[in-house]
Amino acid sequence: MPDRISEGEHAVMEVLWADSPLTAAEVAERVDPARGWSESTIKTMLARLLAKGALRHEEDGRRYLYSPAVERDDYAARETRRLVDRLFGGRAAPLVAQLAQEEALSESDIAELEALLKELRS
Repeated sequence: MPDRISEGEHAVMEVLWADSPLTAAEVAERVDPARGWSESTIKTMLARLLAKGALRHEEDGRRYLYSPAVERDDYAARETRRLVDRLFGGRAAPLVAQLAQEEALSESDIAELEALLKELRS
């Protein structure tokens, strides 16, 4: 599993999780333009992600094609576990309680949680 990735690196990973393999120029075209990143910045991010083991690349003539080395779901699961361990002593219930207290759970979220709990109990 790769080292932890920054928020900016995560934006690059989201592009590649959505569609890959891509060249650096293609990634730069797909990252949110509001970030104002140049292709040079994207190449720096790609190099960092390669060094962390989050990406792999293959040569295609004079360019590189980048692909995720880790699945999005696997990375999300690891980061979720890290958050729960760090902030809630490894327990999920306080996380859900925190979200409920902050009114961050919609009726749809509550229905999904109820269905999940029902499934887990069977």
